[in-house]
Order: sequence, then structure tokens, then C-alpha cells
Amino acid sequence: MLNNVSHSNNGILPLKVKKALIDEWDIDMNTQALQLHYKQTGETGDWVLLLHGLFGSGDNLGALAKSLADNFRVVQVDLRNHGRSPHADDMSLSALAADVLALQRQLGIERSHFVGHSLGGKVAMQRALNDAACVERLVVADIAPVNYAPHHRQIFAGLQSVALDSLQSRQQADQQLAAFVPEIGVRQFLLKSLDRDGAVFRWRFNLPVLAARYAQMQAPPTGIPFNGATLFIKGGNSDYILAEYEVPMRALFPTFELQIIEGTGHWLHGEQPEIFNNLVKRFLQK
Repeated sequence: MLNNVSHSNNGILPLKVKKALIDEWDIDMNTQALQLHYKQTGETGDWVLLLHGLFGSGDNLGALAKSLADNFRVVQVDLRNHGRSPHADDMSLSALAADVLALQRQLGIERSHFVGHSLGGKVAMQRALNDAACVERLVVADIAPVNYAPHHRQIFAGLQSVALDSLQSRQQADQQLAAFVPEIGVRQFLLKSLDRDGAVFRWRFNLPVLAARYAQMQAPPTGIPFNGATLFIKGGNSDYILAEYEVPMRALFPTFELQIIEGTGHWLHGEQPEIFNNLVKRFLQK
């Protein structure tokens, strides 16, 4: 059964809930946890939280959710400033992780598996480093716990070039994006977040904040090393996980395993979904 869940108008947790979270989990006192939009599938088994990447939404991991739903209770999460979740100015990993923790508490989840791609992988790592007792197994798709140089200048330029006020069709948006983003697959991914409300188009993600707070998202997760079972999955053609990153990966995740899906790039779960989904499922069922 699929549950589409919407939350309160302002999306900010009540003060008494925030205070309880702060007391128990030592969340930054300046962090306001937001009530995230999510979809839940599966009725039995361990909990699995799926966290998407930059410019995405929980729907991006829908094929994985479907493949896991017979054996797990799966939650597809829209991170803040993405999908149908609330918007806010802070995009630090501590804020993103606090939102996810608040969702776990809201759903009564004491312990769960995490699967995160790209930015979602960083958030999943941050949850594990913050609170290992709440994380069963951790899967991180094509991202490492390092500080990255900017990867998305052309994508930001392309998104900012789309004239939303005068846009007549998705095809026109694709044409405008193409001047900056030649890869059709990347454009199709971005256009999944283009909504039309009557005659007006808008991005579901909060483009101004994502651009302004990009450096926050590039920062590495930090905390107490997570000794639980961890799987990194790398796209064979991607440069997001390099050999020199093994040292910081091993320092924070001493027991990690690495699998490589050859012939795929950064969006490996979309390029080879069957292989990716099987790797995740086998790992979570160990």
C-alpha cells in the first residue's frame, strides 16, 4: 500500500518535539527540523529510508522502493528544498540529517537501514556518524565522505537560464537547458522536477537556495566512525569515488565494502536499475 503523506503548512516541527530531539540526540540548537514529505511502501520487515541526490526527489528511487517493498518497510524521502518538502535557507548536512531524524521519530522508527545517492548518501552517512545506534546497514551510492570541488556549475547555469515566466512547454525548457547541459539523460532527470501550475511553470526544488548554499552540500560528513555494515556502490565511469578517497572512507566507515557497476556514471541507479537494486537488496538481507 502506498501512502502519500503531506504535513503541516509551515513544515517546522513543534517546539516541544524539537526540544525532545535536541535533548536526546544533541542536535544543533540553531537547527529547525522540517517535516519532510515522504512515501511509504511495504508493510513488514525492517525499515529502509531512501535518500535522493541533488535536484532530485524521493520518486527517483521508486524502482528501488518497489524492489524492496516485499521484504521491507520502505520510506522514500524528499529532502528539504526538494520535491514536496518545505523550503529553508540552511542546506548544511547537520540540518538535513536533523530533518531525517525528526522523520524517523515521527514514524516511530528506532532503527533502520539507509540507502542514499549522492547528496542523499552524504545525509545517510551523517546520520550514521551522528547516531550509529539508529542505523542498521548503510548503502552509499556514488559519493564519498570528502569535500568536493564544484561539479554542477553548468547545471546551475542551465537551470537559471530557463525562462520560467515565459515558458510555454517542457520541450522549450529542454531546448533552453541544452545550451548548458548537453547530456539528454541529465536534462530528463532535471525536468522531472519541472511542475506546471496552470499556465505557470516552476521548479520543485528551491533553486536560489541550492545555488547560494552549494558549498554547504559539498562539505564532508563528520562525526564518530560508524562500525556497522556499509556498502559503497560506485559508477564505473564516475569520478565521485576515487582511489585516494579510501583513506577518509576507511577512517569513518572501517568495515565498508565497495561494489562497482561498470559502464555507469553518477546516476547509476537509473542507468542500471536491475543491477543496482539487486546489489542493495542482497546487502540489506545479509
